[in-house]
Amino acid sequence: MAATDFKDYYQILGVNKSATQEDIKKAFRKLARKYHPDVNQGNKQAEARFKEVNEAYEVLSDPEKRQKYDQFGQYWKQVGQGFPNGAGGAGVDMNGFDFGQYSSFDDFINELLGRFAGGNRAGGQSYSYRTSTGGASGFGGFNDFGGFQDMGRNSAQDSEATITLSFAEAFNGVQKRFNLGNETIDVRIPAGAKPGSRLRVRGKGPVSPSSQRRGDLYLVVELGTHPFFKFDGDNLVCEVQITPDEAVLGATIEVPTPDGMVDVKIPAGVRSGQSLRLRGKGWRNRNGARTDQLVKIAIATPKNISEQEREYYEKIRDIRTFNPRSNLQQFRL
Repeated sequence: MAATDFKDYYQILGVNKSATQEDIKKAFRKLARKYHPDVNQGNKQAEARFKEVNEAYEVLSDPEKRQKYDQFGQYWKQVGQGFPNGAGGAGVDMNGFDFGQYSSFDDFINELLGRFAGGNRAGGQSYSYRTSTGGASGFGGFNDFGGFQDMGRNSAQDSEATITLSFAEAFNGVQKRFNLGNETIDVRIPAGAKPGSRLRVRGKGPVSPSSQRRGDLYLVVELGTHPFFKFDGDNLVCEVQITPDEAVLGATIEVPTPDGMVDVKIPAGVRSGQSLRLRGKGWRNRNGARTDQLVKIAIATPKNISEQEREYYEKIRDIRTFNPRSNLQQFRL
């Protein structure tokens, strides 16, 4: 375990280790007001400090969590000083609690506060505190911090975690299972989730130590990469290669969509880089309608051709009347 992982919550709140619960509460309220995002809009350092203060207070305001944290502090010091007989800290038991099971301080805090942990816990890649007095349900934006209120009386703490879905899961909808400390919940992700979509799970966030209210859990959707589809705003985009003769003469080709292959008519004389719009073949939105799919055309030049193909290309070259560089003569410095 890296000694630098440890956070001194007493120092963060500006109190000593013998501080009473009232001392801790007063220090928390003062710092929470100072660093609250409503009075520090756009200040990332203040936002990070605000989260640290919340985390410190949640631990130190709970006697049981505070006791375990103090024990961990002793364990961390031993790690920094080196254990006798080469023990290295593994399996160290302090008053019935094995701190050697944690690979980092964050692992310890995640379990202590019932947060998402990484590894094999589904969807738990990240976690952050947000203080909220409201917000929208379902997908879409939400008011992160609401109106500024007395932190000691009314606020509830929300949690936020990222969930990575495949394109198929996001398009069709999927049910995912999450471990929230000692609680397991099943969450249905509606069809049509996009990168950055937020799903609100009411009453599944952490309990605020100041108000004893349980906040909400917000799941922020990320999508894995897809070898063919990408997003362009609300629409899907893809790139399809065609041959030179198809570009000149036009053709009908098959193109993948989320629903399967469809026939697409390529107009004669299409340009490389030109996009064709497939209306209603893109992503699902919240009202059940479909956006569009944009098919970007790329003219693929063959590298290996037969002798007969070369012969015909040479004939076309000899009789060709079109010169795409005819306008270059007008340009001068």
